Formats: sequence, structure tokens, C-alpha cells
Amino acid sequence: MFQHKKDIFFDLDHTIWDFDRNARETLHELYYVFEFDKLFNRPNSDDFIETYTINNHRLWDLYHHGKIDKPTLRKLRFADTFQQLGVDPELFPKQFEEEYLRICPTKTNLFPNAIETLEYLQHRYSLHLISNGFKEACETKLRSSNLAQYFKTVVISEVFGVNKPDARIFEYAVTQGETQKDYSVMVGDNLDADVRGAINAGMDAIYFNAVGAEKPHDVPHMIVDLKELQHIF
Repeated sequence: MFQHKKDIFFDLDHTIWDFDRNARETLHELYYVFEFDKLFNRPNSDDFIETYTINNHRLWDLYHHGKIDKPTLRKLRFADTFQQLGVDPELFPKQFEEEYLRICPTKTNLFPNAIETLEYLQHRYSLHLISNGFKEACETKLRSSNLAQYFKTVVISEVFGVNKPDARIFEYAVTQGETQKDYSVMVGDNLDADVRGAINAGMDAIYFNAVGAEKPHDVPHMIVDLKELQHIF
């Protein structure tokens, strides 16, 4: 199926680095440091984290498609959460976000079988990374989780100036990787940004579906565990 491939391009957040798990841990810790249990009159952090997660996913989708910028994303994910939980967004302490941005990227929860799969693939293919994340956060995640060693090239959309699913970032990544689209395949969790973005740019793609979603008809390849890549390649 992918016998002629030489280069595998990975997404980072929600594909290798478990964004939601790392965010939950960080938010749970800070919830009590900043006494949000008193502010929201909720003794546990569940509602806050769940509401934040929904807002964060929604805003990241808008960011992927260039509909909002980085400052707007960072502002609204907490402001909307406060408002939806019945607390004035003006009461959101700026230091909370600063601590969140400092701590969260240092978390090291990865998806199951991530390291063993990268180890396996590294000796057989050139591995690359294409992330729509922010530069400082991506670099911290790669360093803290000891992931940088696996990737020949790293392309961060904030640095390049164009987000996935724009075809230009895939074309740029392939050029940086000194390869060609025919020899390349993209692996990612986001159907629009990673999978359809790559396909529309002329690359093969594998949908990493760790959340149990139904496989869309227009997506030819899907995995539910990164370990499956060891059998595919």
C-alpha cells in the first residue's frame, strides 16, 4: 500500500503529544492554585476543564482556517469559558494564562505506543513534523518530551506564516525534507488540517482516529493506534 514511501510527516498535538491530557493536568493543578473552586463555586475542576476543552477545540479549528489569530485564540478560550460558567471574564487572572502557557508544554504525556513507533520508523524512513502549534510551545514540547531526535525536519506554521490545510505548507515541508509528494505520507488527527489538507496538496494521508469517530468516506486510510504504523510500514 505504501511500499514506495520514504518520508512520513507527522502532526504533533493530538497525534503524538496528548494535548488534551496534558492540558487537563495543567488546568486541574492551576484551578486550585488560583482558587477557582471558590470563584466558580465548584469544588472540582471538571466543569471548567470540559468547558475549556470544547472552546479550545472550536477556536483552534477557526485558527487552522485563518479566521482568528493567535492573540484572539488565547484570549477567547478562557473568556468564553468564564462567561459560559457564569463568571465575569474580567475576573480572569492574566497570571493564570501565563502559568498555563509555561507549564502545559513541559508535560510529557504522549499517545500510547508513540515512542516505540517513532523508534521503529526512524530506522526505516525519514520522519518529519508539520505543526499548526505556536513556535515557543512546540519547541518546548519537543524538548521536554525528548521528541526532537526523531525528526529530520520540523515545520511550524507560525514560523512559515501559513497553516494547514493550506497546500503551501505541505509543499514547503516536502521541499524542506528534500523529498517529493509521491514519496511522502502525512499522519494526523485533524481531518481538515492534516488529512484533507495533505490529500488536496497531492500527498497521501493517514487519519489517526483516537477518539472513536466514524471514518469519513473520502478518507482512504485510518488508524486508531500509532502502533498500527509498524504494520503498515
